[in-house]
Amino acid sequence: MTSKAATAEASLVARVQEDVGREMTGAEILFRCLILEGVEVLFGYPGGAVLPIYDTLYDVAMRHVLTRHEQGAVHAADGYARATGKPGVVIATSGPGATNLVTGIATAQMDSVPLIAITGNVKQQLIGTDAFQEANIVGITMPITKHNYFVRDVRDLPRIVKEAFHIATTGRPGPVLIDIPKDVSEAKAPFTYPEDVNLRGYQPTVDPHPLQVERLRQAIKGAKKPVILAGGGVIASGAHEELLRFAETARIPVITTFMGIGGFPSGHPLHLGMPGMHGTYAANMAICHCDLLIGIGARFDDRVTMGRLDAFAPHAKIVHIDIDPAEIGKNVETYIPIVGDVKRTLAAALEGLAPADSAAWLAQLDDWKRAYPLRYQMSGDRLKPQYVIELLDELTGGEAIITTDVGQHQMWVAQFYRFKRPRSLISSGGLGAMGFGFPAAIGAKLGCPDKPVIAVVGDGGFQMTMQELAVVKQYRIPVKVVIINNRCLGMVRQWQELFYRKRYSEVDLSVSPDYVKLAEAYGLRGLRAETPEEARAVLKEALELEEPVVVDCVVEPEENVYPMVAPGKRLDEMVLGDEA
Repeated sequence: MTSKAATAEASLVARVQEDVGREMTGAEILFRCLILEGVEVLFGYPGGAVLPIYDTLYDVAMRHVLTRHEQGAVHAADGYARATGKPGVVIATSGPGATNLVTGIATAQMDSVPLIAITGNVKQQLIGTDAFQEANIVGITMPITKHNYFVRDVRDLPRIVKEAFHIATTGRPGPVLIDIPKDVSEAKAPFTYPEDVNLRGYQPTVDPHPLQVERLRQAIKGAKKPVILAGGGVIASGAHEELLRFAETARIPVITTFMGIGGFPSGHPLHLGMPGMHGTYAANMAICHCDLLIGIGARFDDRVTMGRLDAFAPHAKIVHIDIDPAEIGKNVETYIPIVGDVKRTLAAALEGLAPADSAAWLAQLDDWKRAYPLRYQMSGDRLKPQYVIELLDELTGGEAIITTDVGQHQMWVAQFYRFKRPRSLISSGGLGAMGFGFPAAIGAKLGCPDKPVIAVVGDGGFQMTMQELAVVKQYRIPVKVVIINNRCLGMVRQWQELFYRKRYSEVDLSVSPDYVKLAEAYGLRGLRAETPEEARAVLKEALELEEPVVVDCVVEPEENVYPMVAPGKRLDEMVLGDEA
């Protein structure tokens, strides 16, 4: 935030504080609460049940982005939150407006993203009557939120907003929904705002037990083949600097899960890459042969373990550090459980930390990295998707924020873009939501206007939210959209090729828009590349322009993601592909 913006925000907060005690509507109270919570931008879509809120917005100095679908709004709020570390805020009306948020809320829940979803509802006297655009969004979202609220009394609204932001941003972050009936947003009450929150049933453990931390130090001292598995919790807690010092001090190699990418610099000699289904050879072999595995803010999900818990790190004692005690022991048997904030835990572990006797182990891992690097083969003038990602890495110096959808392009980004910093890869990891990448890039760019933001999307996922091109045009948001266009649902096609005898069922996307003309229809610049030479030229041009650009990269349609571990196989049973 610039000094001018900070001064303006301080002035706005001061004016809001002068309103304490004054009677006002629930909608007016809501916006004053959001201002006091430091909200800079809202993403939303109006409708009947939130008209009092949007009428109040007319007079409020708060930025609002009108997306073209509620799903776009919630993914944009998610992208903003992941890029900045601050909670994203989305507003939708009742009924279909609220239910259109469900995929985005579930995405935030799976990936531990701080999100505040504000929905309107019909007046309370109509609840339960199947009124027009009535939906029990609290009940619908209960399994996919960290917490949610139905506001019954306007006097409770300030407390609820304060609690919602506290819950969303502390402990393990997550989405919180606030459902506000129309009569509550219209009702009046004196404005007050609590200074602090004390929820008796919610007290996350942030400081680790010192005896467990000492057990970790002793385990490292006795290990010959230690490895760190760093997950999204490293990024959520802002522990990337502590992780770097911890790994270098202890001389332990680091594997970053998909959600942990950027939490440890990819070019570092101790970095082994991503593990699991499409992980690197060195990372998967390290898990199979290590004698100590230190899981830090990771879930040990099925894309890492392949569901073969009997064969996962079979020779290792497992340490698990996580702020959420429910994760520890959930999937793998844990030798040393440590509940606490990752940043604080690593800081505590660094005190008196001695290096492991890992020289021979590190030499073995370096041999595996040299013998089995990520690779692919160029094929004449045909454009390979991996080459597109490598070009983006080269042209941006690895300094861009990259958002993705889900599928083959998502894995190629994880493999071939060399991320240097946290919060630079933004993707739907746990839920795997198509359509996420482009609107998430909008939110990321609004949160980080000084950083280049590139949405790398598949032609399938892009068609789910491509109407948000209107948003980047209307608000002049210079996001770059790079479409990995293989004219099919690539990952589904790959599985059908490998596991279903090439019986390609409903994956053909050859009838799709001309993306260059589509961009032009929205008043945007559209470019196309079909060869490596064209790709270099158009990507360079797109990145130099201070405006939104759509780049259609027409790539080899039958290219597969390798390495690959088939479901139910051990991590050392990797298929390396023809290229290796």
